[in-house]
Amino acid sequence: MKKIAVLGAGAWGTALAIQLSQRHQVALWTRNIEHADAMRRAGCNSQYLGDFAFHANLTVEHALGAALDDASLIVSVVPSSGFRQMLTDIRHTGSNAPLIWASKGLEPATAKLPYEVAEEVLGDDCSWGVLSGPSFAAELARGLPTAVTIASASEQLANEAGVLVHGGHMRVYTSHDVIGVSVGGAVKNVMAIAAGISDGMKFGSNARAALITRGLAEMTRFGVALGGKKETFMGLTGAGDLILTCTGEYSRNREVGLRLAAGQTLPDILQQLGHVAEGVHTTREVFNRAAMLGVEMPITAEVNQVLSNGRSPREAVENLLGREQKPEAL
Repeated sequence: MKKIAVLGAGAWGTALAIQLSQRHQVALWTRNIEHADAMRRAGCNSQYLGDFAFHANLTVEHALGAALDDASLIVSVVPSSGFRQMLTDIRHTGSNAPLIWASKGLEPATAKLPYEVAEEVLGDDCSWGVLSGPSFAAELARGLPTAVTIASASEQLANEAGVLVHGGHMRVYTSHDVIGVSVGGAVKNVMAIAAGISDGMKFGSNARAALITRGLAEMTRFGVALGGKKETFMGLTGAGDLILTCTGEYSRNREVGLRLAAGQTLPDILQQLGHVAEGVHTTREVFNRAAMLGVEMPITAEVNQVLSNGRSPREAVENLLGREQKPEAL
């Protein structure tokens, strides 16, 4: 039985820890000592995931060194804003275990994707990759079927991590396209906010389908411009994750859009949400980076106007509808 360290005890990190503990020893790490103590006492993560019981193979750790000790694989599930610090902390422990991350966003201020942060902090010779795909934490914790992709420039790492994660109700595919998989996981959150706005304004299924389809076109253009492979965006980490996040009841980013359409202010929404909605910060970074690359992303641009500049959701939708007629293309 291998040991896996899951770093980050939010909903998704906890769900992964619960799933993996059915076959491995799992150390679930949280930076917050009070949160760690509460989880140990309750045997669950009631703060972020409800009463899903922890398996006997799952231990909760507050000390990072203890969590990483003898780990065969590190799974980082901290928000994008804390990813750089997480990698720095891992490096300082001296751990050489291979690492995969499940963060889905861009680093605030730098607009860098997680793999670019990993290159800077860990270097090219380190064994690392990304886990992504259409996956709601509550459904995975409930034992419902879930399929994800692990992408790494190292075929050995992708295969070895895939073997460890694959099993039970989780099916794992592998990929070499770290860029494409990373972009899909980040940009789908932006589109989910747009879909939530559309649904909240009762624009119907036709409008949602159009947003998802044209959102996929934006995601693909952006990803290819960064060096990703076009075909990646037709798979689990592109179209699959996009569809789920734009339509699913557990989508935090879609919920942000729904509440914006209802007239709530963004600060109030974020305070009430209780979880990180990566798309809120990612939107601005994607918009700025797309502008630098010369990539047209009209849906992203309008969502950015709503989030950053106070544009009304209705005006944003009207602006999209009012764009000039053109051929459909990626």
